[in-house]
Amino acid sequence: MDRIDTERIAATKAAAGPKPLLGLREAVALIVGVVIGAGIFKAPSIVAGLSGSAGNMFGMWILGGLVSLAGALCYAELATSCAHPGGDYYFLRRAYGRSVAFLFGWARFSVITTGSIALLAFVFGDYMQQAWPLPGLPAAWGPVAYACAVIALLSLVNLRGLRSGAATQSWLTLAEVAGLLLIAAAAALFAGPGTAQPPPASGATVSFGMAMVFVLLTYGGWNEAAYISAEVRDSPRNMVRALMLSILIITTLYLLVTWACWKTLGMQGMAASETLATDVMRKTMGAGGEKAMSLLVAVSALTSINATMIVGARSGYAMGCDWQRLRRLGRWDGERGTPAVDMLVQGVAALLLVALGAAFGGGFKSMVEFTAPVFWLFFLLVGLSLFVRRRREPSLPRPYKVPLFPLLPLLFCATCAWMLYSSLSYVASQSLGGMNAAWIGVAVLAAGVLLLPWLATHPDPES
Repeated sequence: MDRIDTERIAATKAAAGPKPLLGLREAVALIVGVVIGAGIFKAPSIVAGLSGSAGNMFGMWILGGLVSLAGALCYAELATSCAHPGGDYYFLRRAYGRSVAFLFGWARFSVITTGSIALLAFVFGDYMQQAWPLPGLPAAWGPVAYACAVIALLSLVNLRGLRSGAATQSWLTLAEVAGLLLIAAAAALFAGPGTAQPPPASGATVSFGMAMVFVLLTYGGWNEAAYISAEVRDSPRNMVRALMLSILIITTLYLLVTWACWKTLGMQGMAASETLATDVMRKTMGAGGEKAMSLLVAVSALTSINATMIVGARSGYAMGCDWQRLRRLGRWDGERGTPAVDMLVQGVAALLLVALGAAFGGGFKSMVEFTAPVFWLFFLLVGLSLFVRRRREPSLPRPYKVPLFPLLPLLFCATCAWMLYSSLSYVASQSLGGMNAAWIGVAVLAAGVLLLPWLATHPDPES
């Protein structure tokens, strides 16, 4: 192949690849939407029960924001030095090779991303069925119908293109933020006096480590910003700003929601509540507040589903570019600005997981949750990749360098290692269908290992 043909093919690939279509506002909306899911409506109750005092509780939420900020600054260096739609997949490939990156991509596609979409769809369906039951269907099938409908609808929205998905994300995130502010406003205006500081329960359990596990899980998702690094205008500057602004907004909202719950219910009431935000709204606004809360949780689920779909499809696209047998996933619709094939495959896979969830119920939810050690393992490897690339690629242009190197990256890696240990300890103590739950993550990775020889039997695509 002569030089002219080579240049023409390279130009064609570039024309069909990602374009910088997103501004700072859209990037922030996407990051905030990924992070703030249903967790903030449950985690404060658990943290309150484990923290022992209001001061400890609020301190943990602030610490979670600071740890997330340290990680975000590490990601800012990775994303701005090598902007790529593959995100974590691409960072792992650069540091450890294609095989490690594929195992991450496989786990992400098979369980982490598609499973999250399916679970969030069930959350949406459960709350919508409570607020507006679907006529003509048994009560048990209402959430399933809602879940399938929302996955199909949002998949179509994102198949129309990045601009369509980003615009939807901006409006959903705005509605979600407004709803969280409504909780804080209701507590400030209508919570009765004397509910904020009841005496602590005698013999209350204080567990800083376990409480921080739930705090950091609630903050999880900001790393998904890396998947849009190649599609953000003025990426070297705006990626750093988007990550920092998003963490600031998320931390502020989490503190406001926690304060609202504390002011309305007190520490004991928070710890005892099974439906925390609903209890707050019922106490401050009556029955109408309960329905508003159901709508807010549904909107939060929608926001996270849409954002997860946008970033999730990009890792599949990166695998398609790397492996010839997966090349169909590597097709980029330049006109719409989206990896259309992978977006479609992702939607179909999520619908199949909804069917699996409908068949197996809580067992499906547990299966997805028990893969947390796999997530934290690769998250730790991404953090370590910063050191690997500093050593291997010292001359690589870095528009942004993480401050206080190596202290902040070491803090981030230590946090990931601790979360990996904590999630392994939790999973090892659980069982699913009579089997130790720790084997679920092993099975996911083992399936990926078995696929590697099949992928390697076909010549690699031209780069």
